[in-house]
Amino acid sequence: MPERTPRGVDAAGGSEASAVYLRLKALFTGTPSRGRRTARREDQPGVSKPFGSGRDPHGVGDVVDALAAQLGWTSPLAQSDLLDGWRELAGEEIAKHAIPDQIADGVLVVRCESTAWATQLRMMRSELLARIADRFPKAGIESIHIQGPDVPSWKRGPRSIPGRGPRDTYG
Repeated sequence: MPERTPRGVDAAGGSEASAVYLRLKALFTGTPSRGRRTARREDQPGVSKPFGSGRDPHGVGDVVDALAAQLGWTSPLAQSDLLDGWRELAGEEIAKHAIPDQIADGVLVVRCESTAWATQLRMMRSELLARIADRFPKAGIESIHIQGPDVPSWKRGPRSIPGRGPRDTYG
């Protein structure tokens, strides 16, 4: 009868977790993994020694922050935190009437429900930029573009007229 290997252990005898660890180590350190059977040389520079300095465990938050910085995720993560924290950043009343729509090339686009709220936010633009720079410095927001509501277009169709027409009454 053939021998069965326990779950999580491959036929060579190594565990699945150690294989994943060696693969990630090779990916992030840039050195190919040599397997478990290679002996460590203590005379090589950069090789850690057991019980030596730098062997203390790190917190999960520190490891994730270092990984995000290494992969270039700090700006997108800060931008998503900004979009999630808009209510606290702008205030409860403003957040009811204006929502952040997108962030592109360092520009935060905010869509308002009326032209009055858009005008109010345009007057508060510098204050909002200061708050963003204070709370989310890694987001890379350089300016804010504030848009009013979407209005129907009167440029085509049976009711189109030349000139500005009735569009100046919306808002």
